[in-house]
Amino acid sequence: MVMSQILFLLILAGGLYLFVSERLRVDVTAMLILLALVLTRVITPKQALSGFSSEPAIIIAAVFVISAGLAATGITERIGQWIGRMSGGNEWRTIAVVMPTVAVLAAFTHHVMVTAMLMPILLRHARQNGMPASRLLMPMALAASMGTTLTLVSAPAFLLADNMLQRDGGDGLGIFSITPIGVALVLFSMVYIQLMRWLLPRRSGEHGEGDYLRIDRYRTELLVIAGGRWATRTLAELKRAIGPEVHVVGWLRDHVERNDLGDASPLLGGDILLIEAGADELKSLHDDPGLDLYSIARFGAKANGEGEGEPQLVQAVVAPGSEFIGRSVRDLDFSRQFRAVIAGLWRRSGSVASRLIDTRLQEGDVLVLWGRPTRFSELAAHHGFLMLVPFRGEGMRRLRAPLALLIMLATIVCAATEWVDPPLAFLMGAVLMVVTRCVDLKRAYREIDVRIYVMIAGVIPLGIAMDKTGTAALLAGGLMHLVHDWSPLTILVMLFAAGALLTQPMSDAASTALLGPIALSLAHALHLPPTPFVVCTALGAVVAFITPIGHHGSLLILGPGQYKFSDFLRIGLPLTIMVGFVCAWMARWLWLGGPLLPHLFH
Repeated sequence: MVMSQILFLLILAGGLYLFVSERLRVDVTAMLILLALVLTRVITPKQALSGFSSEPAIIIAAVFVISAGLAATGITERIGQWIGRMSGGNEWRTIAVVMPTVAVLAAFTHHVMVTAMLMPILLRHARQNGMPASRLLMPMALAASMGTTLTLVSAPAFLLADNMLQRDGGDGLGIFSITPIGVALVLFSMVYIQLMRWLLPRRSGEHGEGDYLRIDRYRTELLVIAGGRWATRTLAELKRAIGPEVHVVGWLRDHVERNDLGDASPLLGGDILLIEAGADELKSLHDDPGLDLYSIARFGAKANGEGEGEPQLVQAVVAPGSEFIGRSVRDLDFSRQFRAVIAGLWRRSGSVASRLIDTRLQEGDVLVLWGRPTRFSELAAHHGFLMLVPFRGEGMRRLRAPLALLIMLATIVCAATEWVDPPLAFLMGAVLMVVTRCVDLKRAYREIDVRIYVMIAGVIPLGIAMDKTGTAALLAGGLMHLVHDWSPLTILVMLFAAGALLTQPMSDAASTALLGPIALSLAHALHLPPTPFVVCTALGAVVAFITPIGHHGSLLILGPGQYKFSDFLRIGLPLTIMVGFVCAWMARWLWLGGPLLPHLFH
């Protein structure tokens, strides 16, 4: 063993300790490993920085932006509503609808984003239908994990595997190269969960305050702007555009409530709709150029006259003993007294007057205020408010939903047919999402998980160093003595198991970066194509569903589903063992000429 190998193994041991102990964030650990490799001259500075411009890093950043575009245009929300309609109140049917839907979503986005997006939808569905949330969340997280195997771009581990195979002189992997394996895994996991549903725990999920504050609870009034794009169009058209989460509870024309107007009736400039909407929907309506929140349209000029900064929305909670309690919004005259406008109101219980301006405030009411930041700094110190916090709504751009879908499909087609290089195709898709205003630039940047990007860029040089120092060949040579008389299928299962075990304390990308070079060297020593060996290693790192710490998606559902560590072991360990054989069998069929079906079926 030469000095460069000793230095590499010492750096690797220190990195593994930091990855496992989580004393530092994974991206910081990856950067420390990279710097250590450079300072000890195990790799050159150019090799160390190659990860930042690598294809995996570019694709994963672009996927986050494309996912943000789908969320910002309401596509993911509509998928969640479709799940609710198709599932009904039946548990097995809900699982049968949720798992393939989540798997397909996870194939083109990041599985953690899919899990985070659908978790509140399933929690609400479980409450409404009297189901234990723990019976739904684990199948969802499992489907998200398995769905990442449907395409190359959905998991960093597969992008790293592709990068290794290309550096090795091969053709690499196409965007759908692993899809046959992914389809088999998704179908197998769906059947497994349905047969083993009796193992799923029965515990009601937790839901925090944030969940129900965002569901059809803010009361506000919506003004149709004269000459705007909604004037003369029907209420039904407006409802389709703003989404079903907005409930119209009244319609005023010439300030007179009209009960004779319905969905087929045309809207006229000056009409006022009394609505209930969640935070995202309220923000979307405020941003729509053909609509405005009535109170802002009426009193905004008065409130906008003083102060600095762009007007914005904030939330204020009416304090116990506040001087505002029992007084109506009309009596308070907020625009004159505080240079701010009450644009919406949420009340935990009790009725609200049909007109917002006539509502008498109660302790605990949440007011949505509009005004300039300098005025809010004064309001924050007012004893009448318990707190003043930013308004968390994200505006939806629903009218651009078809465009966002078209961009995503075009990106996939360009990458799959290699008409455009995959990294450039996904980068193009991300840029188009921003340029066409499917998602604004700030949100696009915010949705990129920098930790994953930096970690990928940092662990790519780890594989380069393992190969350059000869450590991969050394470890592969040791393995050769152990597996020289094993069948290729058994070796593939062994590599899957190694990836599955290592990914529990480490990320899938780090596990693949560490084991991938060993798999490559082992394949060369056996004089076999390296693709199935590297792919099985990456698959083990991605789909092992053994513990909740193995994937961030599993960690997300741990609290809301009230799961225990043993729940994952009981359900996931047998599944992972069987999935390992499925992966090895399919990989042998795809790349080593093995049979698709066992001989007993021939």
